[in-house]
Amino acid sequence: MREFSESYLSRTREGMWADSRDALEPLALESRDRILDVGCGTGELSRVLAAESPGEVIGCDADTDLLGAAGEHVPVVAGDAFQLPFPDDTFDLVVCQALLINLPEPAAALTEFARVSRDLVAAVEPNNAAVEIDSSVDAERALERRARRAYLDGVNTDVALGADAGDAFETAGLEVIQTRRYDHVRTIEPPYGKLALVAARRKATGAGLTDDRETLLSGGLTETEYDELRSSWREMGRTVVDQMETREYRREEAVPFFVTVGRVD
Repeated sequence: MREFSESYLSRTREGMWADSRDALEPLALESRDRILDVGCGTGELSRVLAAESPGEVIGCDADTDLLGAAGEHVPVVAGDAFQLPFPDDTFDLVVCQALLINLPEPAAALTEFARVSRDLVAAVEPNNAAVEIDSSVDAERALERRARRAYLDGVNTDVALGADAGDAFETAGLEVIQTRRYDHVRTIEPPYGKLALVAARRKATGAGLTDDRETLLSGGLTETEYDELRSSWREMGRTVVDQMETREYRREEAVPFFVTVGRVD
């Protein structure tokens, strides 16, 4: 399973569910007694669950460093998604967000979720192949599409799982009740927040592509192609920084998420 830093999770999940929580309606959060958020990370979804449900919400993650942040909002337990540290039928809802896309065997994890749930299992998973970018920097959209395509070719899990998560649910023996789409739109515009400034600096230095270098190369990108991509990426990043200085930079990113809900037989 891939690991993520607290700063990465903060950047990518900032504002998630701030505009609407309608896609979570099938979870019937208002009637839940005990909810488990698997792969909770820094607890963004855990906080939403706790706000919408009168019951107890517990966060679970294998990364104890991330649990420190999540633990400021809900009780947390360290644990592996494939071997959860709970008895059978402990919860009436087990849910995860952007976890299955990072697991080599998502159906195996869902089988474990079903073991500790006496009612529902839900997954909030993106289709990272269908992300749409609009930017005031002309080169950004094309470069992001190129980098994403190379990354998808190199990653060894299905990061485009999205709407097809129901297949993994059925493999795990869960009855799929419903799938709802929710588009998480992240907008950067003046005045720029701290996370936006960090993202711009990472573009200008090529830090993101450096972090993903191994994955990009394993997908068929040659060393020369990688170096060319990174050079163009850094040039694009410098333009982003320049536009920020004149308060001209604007960017909108839409990530399609799919909330799949299954019932335990």
